[in-house]
Formats: sequence, C-alpha cells, structure tokens
Amino acid sequence: MATLYTEQSKNVTKTWLLMAVFFAVVIGLGWFFSFYYGNPDILYFFVGFSILMNIFSYWFSDKIVLRLAGAKEAKREEYFDLYTSVENLSITAGLPMPRVYVIDDPAPNAFATGRDKKHAVVAVTKGLLGILEKSELEGVIAHELSHVGNRDMLLSTVVVVLVGFVTIIADVFRRNLFFGNLGRGRNNNRGGNILVIVGIILSILAPIFAVLIQLAISRKREFLADTSGALLTRYPEGLAHALSKISQYQQPMAHQSSAIAHLYISDPKGSGFGKKISHLFATHPPVEERIKALIGK
Repeated sequence: MATLYTEQSKNVTKTWLLMAVFFAVVIGLGWFFSFYYGNPDILYFFVGFSILMNIFSYWFSDKIVLRLAGAKEAKREEYFDLYTSVENLSITAGLPMPRVYVIDDPAPNAFATGRDKKHAVVAVTKGLLGILEKSELEGVIAHELSHVGNRDMLLSTVVVVLVGFVTIIADVFRRNLFFGNLGRGRNNNRGGNILVIVGIILSILAPIFAVLIQLAISRKREFLADTSGALLTRYPEGLAHALSKISQYQQPMAHQSSAIAHLYISDPKGSGFGKKISHLFATHPPVEERIKALIGK
C-alpha cells in the first residue's frame, strides 16, 4: 500500500529519471544535427549543454520560476498574517521556514518552489489574501508546504526548465526549417529529405510529449498535497472552502506563463478556460473532485 513516504521516494526517483530522459533526448537531437550537417562537434556541444542544463535546472530553477511569476519577497511587517501562518505551519510540519513571496495579481492563487526543504519558497497572490479567511489561508499554505514535505516540489520545478528547453529547441528547429537553413547540403537527395521529415515530426512531437509529462506530474501531486495539507491543519474544510472560492474566480492571472502553470494550486488560466478544454490537457484535477476528496461533498 502506498504511503506518504513511498510517494516522497517516488518523486526523488522521478526527478532523476526525468533528468536522464532529458539528457537522452538532447543527445538524440545533437546526433541528428551532427549527422545532418556532417559535423561531430555539434554532438559534443549538445552533450556538454545537456549536462549544464541539468545542473542549472537543479540549482536555479526556483529563481526562474519567481521571475516568471513576477513574485516579490514579502516583508513580515507588511504581510504579518501571511508570514505568521507560514511560520506556524512550518513548525507544525517540522519544516524549515521557507521564504515568502507575494504576487501582485487580483486572481487568487499560490505555489511552492525550490530545490529542497532548506531552499523552499511559498508564493501567494494579493487576490488570494483579499478573499480568504484565516482558516482558508492556512489550508492553502498547508497545501503548499505539503508540496515541500512530499518532495514533489523539486520534480515540478525542474520540469519548468527542462520542458521549456525542449519546447525552445523544437521551435528553433521549425524556424530554421521554414527559412531554409536546414535544407542546405543534403536536401537534394532522398536521405536528406527523409531526415527533414523526421526532423519535422520530432519538432512537433517533442513539445507535446514534454507538456503531457508536465500535466501528468501535476494532477496526482495536487490530490496528495490536498490530503497532506488537511492532515497538517486538522481542518479539511478550510482548504475545501478556499478551493471553492478560488474556483469561482473566472478571470485568468494577469501575469502568467504556461511553463509554470502546473505549480499553482489552481489553473492560472482561470476556471472558465478549464471547462472548455479536454481533461487530458488540464493542469489540475477538477475542483469538485478535490473538494469531494477532502470533505466528501
């Protein structure tokens, strides 16, 4: 039977597996380009670059996420209730006090990021602070701290950098192809045409595959964090009411990036958008299912 600790171990394993898959994909792209151009130096460049990207995504992904979110560090004096809620719940959970950030956005939302418990960050929007009561805010904070305790924070944060990089590589390939830069040299023979076709297919499938990984990681961890957060506060109704209020806000976040959508407690594109798309491409499970899992309603 799966427990919290087995899920933590799985998330660590998934992180290393994701980095390994990323390394293999980049090496494959490097081989393709080096073979196409007949230049082995391209492969060496891709090998070195993939290693650097894995290291970079581990150490600096939290800073990238905060920059993309437009988050600013919260001062204790200015956001006393928020700061003390994070502090008290961190003590209860046996976690180091994370850094606290605020996003100047009317949409109610929150996320956690960072590479480990000692370098964790919890960020909330001003919109969230404006509509939630204390017990509801504590429910959201407990949810985010559960991401820290469950060790799925690193996995989700690393995904931001790696998925973004795969998407950029695919986009660069398509642009070069359309402008004719990849058609030089081998485009006049059958083998060259086959390589171009393979390259087109890979450039289309790579970002789709990356996004599917991103979404699959997101949904399961939200249910786990909801449960863990409810256990931390001993008041599941607080988080359930918070989720209900958050879901009623129809407008998307004013400042958002699809690369970090899976980190938020609620889809930053807004609940109205979520109803119009397939469940397969939703970054979060339906709010109704999450509330039912918490309080059975």
